[in-house]
Amino acid sequence: MLTENNRIKDVYANPIGRDIIKKILLQMGVKEHAITNPLVSNLKLKALPKLLKKQIDDRFVETLLELLNSEPDVPQTDTCPIQKAWWKEAVFYQIYPRSFKDRNGDGIGDLQGMIEKLDYLKQLGIDAIWLSPIYDSPNDDNGYDIRDYQKIMTEFGTMQDFDVLLQEIHSRGMKLIMDLVVNHTSDEHEWFQKAIHEPNSPYHDYYIFKDNPNNWTSFFGGSAWNYIEECNQYALHLFSKKQMDLNWESEAVRKEIQDMVKWWLNKGVDGFRMDVINYISKREGLPAGNESIGALMEYTGVEHYFYGPRLHEYLRELQAKAFAPYKAFSVGETPGTGMEMSKLLTADYRKELDMVFSFDHLETPGHVRFDDYQYDLNYLKEYMIDWMEHYTNHCQPSLFYENHDNPRMISKVNSDIRYRNVLGKLLAVIQLTLRGTPFIYQGQELGMINQEFKDISDLRDVEAINLYQDLCKTMSEKEAFHKILAGTRDHARTPMQWSDEPFAGFSDVTPWIAMDHDYQICNVENQQKDKTSILRFYQRLIAFRKENSVLQYGDITITNKRAKDLFTYYRKNESETLYVECNLSAVALERREFPNGDRLLSNYDEVSSAYLRPYESAIWKIKQF
Repeated sequence: MLTENNRIKDVYANPIGRDIIKKILLQMGVKEHAITNPLVSNLKLKALPKLLKKQIDDRFVETLLELLNSEPDVPQTDTCPIQKAWWKEAVFYQIYPRSFKDRNGDGIGDLQGMIEKLDYLKQLGIDAIWLSPIYDSPNDDNGYDIRDYQKIMTEFGTMQDFDVLLQEIHSRGMKLIMDLVVNHTSDEHEWFQKAIHEPNSPYHDYYIFKDNPNNWTSFFGGSAWNYIEECNQYALHLFSKKQMDLNWESEAVRKEIQDMVKWWLNKGVDGFRMDVINYISKREGLPAGNESIGALMEYTGVEHYFYGPRLHEYLRELQAKAFAPYKAFSVGETPGTGMEMSKLLTADYRKELDMVFSFDHLETPGHVRFDDYQYDLNYLKEYMIDWMEHYTNHCQPSLFYENHDNPRMISKVNSDIRYRNVLGKLLAVIQLTLRGTPFIYQGQELGMINQEFKDISDLRDVEAINLYQDLCKTMSEKEAFHKILAGTRDHARTPMQWSDEPFAGFSDVTPWIAMDHDYQICNVENQQKDKTSILRFYQRLIAFRKENSVLQYGDITITNKRAKDLFTYYRKNESETLYVECNLSAVALERREFPNGDRLLSNYDEVSSAYLRPYESAIWKIKQF
């Protein structure tokens, strides 16, 4: 047990403590040396409030110790071969249903549209599709507020359409995983309606009610508590006011979720992506959040649920009672967790989750999504080196840049149109040659970029709209719009660009969300005809990954670790060695070495013995001696 008399180095030696320290430093934009140097690392914890009185209060240490001492386990550090599994060999593709393909002409993507484009995904080389929510929903947060888990949203089609989709996916040798949103439901869900209208019924225990709210804040702005007039209490919502948090302390809730999961698995679904799954366990008594942690992390109270005390117990139970009998796949969205926590959530001997999405690589140190800045790929290199070298073979990394909650990566790195093609291909090489399972987001394989939204009325993202309204209280509407434009989730939610026809071939009518004119130069139809396109490059690269098991199960050795703008590594197994070289900058980089082998794939036609050109990347097969 750690106490206030322990030193900072003791906290850093604790797996959970290391993750927390790294997260705080990342938020502050401070290097690890600031903590690991002898002067600071030998300080006792009780000295911190005095030293950092402007940043933390007296209760900070108490809260930190409570978190550290709540986790008795440490990850195993033994070396072992990677256990083989289909999802470690697969390339996943995320579909955002509302924006993928409209078949019935209402401006909204649907299940029939997905069926129409399955051959496209098969030709791309996709093995498994991750489908964002298609359940019945009032759409306060685009389907992540579920009203009925066993009904299809009318805009998307029918359950019969879904059954056909699943059959067609399986007939092409692909698999389907669905989004499982069980931290919360819509306030229109039958359970919540019964909870507030029948306060003495068992359903009242399905959600989290308090007579008086604490100081927790919502990720979508304002208090995390909503007053419910029908029962004269406040209900917890970590997200929008229509997304009410479920009470996982209730055994009945957990049984409902297990039964629902098994219902979908019985239909033939192959697994689930689990939305904010690390938030399901809240600390007993729902204590007030530490204000200094809230200021630092931007959300008050987060320390009491981002890695809750019963999280592992709940996940093991769900795995044993629902997932394991069907050999179903699970990947958890786990914002806020670091590498050590992720090991405890995903290690093969733990029987909890198969993989997680950790998000600390999506913004560089000191930045958040709504900051307008240029992403430095040297940070991605630093982050990936750490995970490649320390995320043991008991665990499988997830490899991704984009999803429905984040702007387009090309735009974040360099918006100069001259580099769009080579940069898109560079990102593909890194994602598909590191150790881990790649997740491609729709349109990423085309090199889609952020949209040129003109006005707040163009946006549909409830998070961005709420933030805009808050910002307008302290700045002009123009300044507020510019601020949210950098990070709105709508950049990733505009229609898939199928052709240069009106509305990008997505629909015959005006789509549900505004789109600019980029589809006229960037679309599937044109790129399929162009051998030098990003799309065709993805096809070749995915096929190459499938043909070379060294990229799935081989060792990785990273070289030139300290060389700025240069990311190089070997993938090796008993029969072959591949060498990957990447220039992470928009300027030519002098070569440090010239590979002794054959260049198999590159985003440039010709090779230079002297330089790596802007964003140049290549895969070499090294000659064996």
